[in-house]
Amino acid sequence: MTEPLLQVDDLHVRFPISGGGLLGTGKRTLHAVNGISFSLAKGECLSIVGESGCGKSTTALSILGLQEPTQGAIRYRGQPLNGPGAPGRMQRAKAVQMVFQDPYASLNPRQSVRTSLAAPLRLHGITAASEIEGRIEAMLKNVGLTPEQAKRYPHEFSGGQRQRIGIARALILEPEIVVLDEPVSALDVSIRAQIINLLLDLQERLGLSYIMISHDLSVVEHMSDRVLVMFFGEVVEEGGWRQIFEAPAHPYTRRLIAAIPDPDVALKPAGKRDDPAEPPQLSGRRFVSDGSTPPDVFAAPAPSELVEIADDHRVRLAMA
Repeated sequence: MTEPLLQVDDLHVRFPISGGGLLGTGKRTLHAVNGISFSLAKGECLSIVGESGCGKSTTALSILGLQEPTQGAIRYRGQPLNGPGAPGRMQRAKAVQMVFQDPYASLNPRQSVRTSLAAPLRLHGITAASEIEGRIEAMLKNVGLTPEQAKRYPHEFSGGQRQRIGIARALILEPEIVVLDEPVSALDVSIRAQIINLLLDLQERLGLSYIMISHDLSVVEHMSDRVLVMFFGEVVEEGGWRQIFEAPAHPYTRRLIAAIPDPDVALKPAGKRDDPAEPPQLSGRRFVSDGSTPPDVFAAPAPSELVEIADDHRVRLAMA
């Protein structure tokens, strides 16, 4: 069996928070990510989905080295990315990069495109002007822009063009893994398909592997090979995109899929719409007490095991 490009084992991320209000006083711990494990294969797009606060962005930040995990191991090509012996952030940046959600906020408005793309190259020891210019020119062409546009500033581009610049900056160091943080959610609907198709084309041509963070399941369905569904810091279902979308097993996954807008709903007469049944109530308590509050209020039991219900399709049968 081929070794995965990226392996995450038993990842935990906890944050201390202050008590108060109805929940009492004292220091407590929030389990933002609670023991998740997954792998990423070469050339694969793995999507992590769930509502705001489920821990998907914290997971991505841990992989990027922007958030230190409380527990667990992250390995790239078998080598640790966290803990003793892990490479520094500069070395990690050559393997893992990120495309941000907001294409304008992620670019420095005072820097030209050329300056933004040249900065990471210089930081990593590439100083020859000819090599820098060659890489910038090639990367701009890769994302559908022209070398002449390198002298312009972010405000001179449309939202879709700015996102192309953000993609170019993420790829300029030739990483193998790219984290896509809601890459099209800030764009007009008419532009989204262009950026999605660009990302898929780059993935095929450059052999990239994607970890996509998203709540837009229509985008996830179009781009993903596999899907992780997270709920309050835990993976509740994992499988191929077809299994997740056509045979969802966990009630939370079914709720997410039922929330995908149906373009035909508005055309149906009142009383004849196919409204989904009310989903079961799921517990979202993920706190541990410091001893000053009743333990049953803030209890966060260990997550139950994911059970394989079909080939490459696993589900958490009981919520912790």
